[in-house]
Amino acid sequence: MNTNETVPARDQIRVWDPLVRLFHWSLVAAFAIAWLTGDEESRLHEFAGYTVIGLVLFRVLWGFVGTKHARFRDFACRPSTVLAYARDLLAGKARRYLGHNPLGGVMIIALLLSLLVTGVTGMALLGAKEGRGPLAGVATNTVTLTPAVISKAVADDDGEGEHEGAESAWGEVHEFFANLTLLLVVLHVAGVIMGSLAHRENLVRAMFTGRKRAQIP
Repeated sequence: MNTNETVPARDQIRVWDPLVRLFHWSLVAAFAIAWLTGDEESRLHEFAGYTVIGLVLFRVLWGFVGTKHARFRDFACRPSTVLAYARDLLAGKARRYLGHNPLGGVMIIALLLSLLVTGVTGMALLGAKEGRGPLAGVATNTVTLTPAVISKAVADDDGEGEHEGAESAWGEVHEFFANLTLLLVVLHVAGVIMGSLAHRENLVRAMFTGRKRAQIP
């Protein structure tokens, strides 16, 4: 395999800027911490969640004003292009991209959306459960608009049903998107491995160094 470390420096090109690389590995760490502390009511879990949200918002901004391969327009492709790339990848003849390939582009967007929803629902859960955070109050009022929760709240004169209904609803949504994000991460890792083998380059190393081989076969 012609991995990046065996390619002379003169034949390599800078692809990932320092901010993209810092974002990527910071997000890996923050999500890992959030996932591992998910069953705990700890400030560490909250901090990791807020960090994830901040990183995602930065990446969205950088996707519009960042360097060439960091921008969404560089890797956001039509569905037909994504499907064609997937077929070619399975057939062993996929085109090599300097930046994200079409499947990678879809995964980046899906991960950003899933992470953002996971973070926002986490804030909503915190607001409904403990009355803290940016969505305190708003979370409870939003959930009680649903008929099922309203009827439960009406049946409880002291208002505890409303509170518990909001907490339960946000908790279920938060857990669903956390699990969805983990599934997307697994698929992302599998895609990186497949891409590395298909194009004979170490994509993980490239996200550390920012460099990939310049020539496109």
